[in-house]
Amino acid sequence: MFYVHMLLLLTVIFIGIRHGGIAFGLLGGLGVSVLAFVFGIAPGSPPISVMLIILAVVAASATLEATGGLKLLVKFAERLLRKHPSQIVFLGPLCTYSLTVLVGTGHSVYPLLPVIYDVAYKKGIRPERPMAMSTVASQMGITASPIAAAAAVVMATAADNSLDISLVNVLLVTIPATLIGVLVGCLWSLKRGKELDQDPAFIERCQDPEFKAQLIDAASEEDNDPSHEGIAKKGLTIFLAGIATVIFVAMFGKDLGLLPSGVKMSVAIQFLMLSVGALILLTTKVEPKKIVHSNVFIAGMTAVIIIFGIAWMSDTIIGFHKPYLISLVSDIVAAHPWTFAIAMFVVSVFLKSQAAVLTIMLPLGFAMGIPAPVLIGVLPACYAYFFFPFYPSDLAAITFDRSGTTQIGKYVLNHSFLLPGFIGVVTATTVGYVISTMLVN
Repeated sequence: MFYVHMLLLLTVIFIGIRHGGIAFGLLGGLGVSVLAFVFGIAPGSPPISVMLIILAVVAASATLEATGGLKLLVKFAERLLRKHPSQIVFLGPLCTYSLTVLVGTGHSVYPLLPVIYDVAYKKGIRPERPMAMSTVASQMGITASPIAAAAAVVMATAADNSLDISLVNVLLVTIPATLIGVLVGCLWSLKRGKELDQDPAFIERCQDPEFKAQLIDAASEEDNDPSHEGIAKKGLTIFLAGIATVIFVAMFGKDLGLLPSGVKMSVAIQFLMLSVGALILLTTKVEPKKIVHSNVFIAGMTAVIIIFGIAWMSDTIIGFHKPYLISLVSDIVAAHPWTFAIAMFVVSVFLKSQAAVLTIMLPLGFAMGIPAPVLIGVLPACYAYFFFPFYPSDLAAITFDRSGTTQIGKYVLNHSFLLPGFIGVVTATTVGYVISTMLVN
């Protein structure tokens, strides 16, 4: 019966891929209904604590975006990129990675992509080199962000399993691991593909006057209103101070007695991030309407619904078949615990949310008896949705690359993001595994 239920889950995932967005969540809810009414299985527990943390973080990040603070971060990054154009293959991905770490979502990459293209093309660098790696880096930064949904899942799962794992334990592993993964991916990207003046496909496209004319975008959108910039700076300052506070409480909360007795860090993140959003709102007087219409808010709410449905369905199946699953893979996992990274990677190929992957896989890992250091070490492996080049940021990179070098090949899988993604994630997972087994008890 386990395989029938897994077939049902895979069906939900594949149909979700066709429709995209919140379809995963809605179809997951339908799957729970089928499991309950057709197979007579009691539904598991929906990931409420994870969803609440995501909601709190999204509320704060969306408030920041509404003030123009996110645009300001992008402007700082743009200045850096244009100042050092010859280093774009490294600086482009590092900027998108840093933005994700700071704001907790990879969707912050979009405003930077046209800048990265423009700098690369004007410098005569093949745009594919920084463009593909930049979108990969923006997603790799998620497990390194203290306010991303993925961190919320790890903290909530650790608390549910009575494990003394702090946010600092996680970040000490994920930040250096993912950063090294990004740098290795950038190093490989330095020489990928042919130079533009030696690329037959590009030269052929340049024969078309319309194609050649659109290679450089003369239009530039700049908001130079000093009042807007003042509000943005105020919002950004409060937001960064909020992140610093979360990290400080995570590091010293227990020792200094900052939190009331019995208050978990996962709960503290919720009220601290809501407080950050409130302070930004009161200080900048940004309109609440603007917040709910922001890109970050929309993306965050979509993530919540996805996790609600698909993770609930997965938890129901895993909970019902837990004894069978443990007996099936316990010997392999006991002998080679690192193989759990492969399982996470495969799940992520189909489920385009790192938080959702971790919500499904981490409880299973704990149930199998996989040591906490191993689970933390392989966290970077929860990003594999670069495998199919249909993630919004990948499609955006293809669109913004006017030269056509960032592309999906004839056979779909021979696309620009596959090798940078593999190199980055495999490196990060390997480094993370080594660091975690040394640092985490």
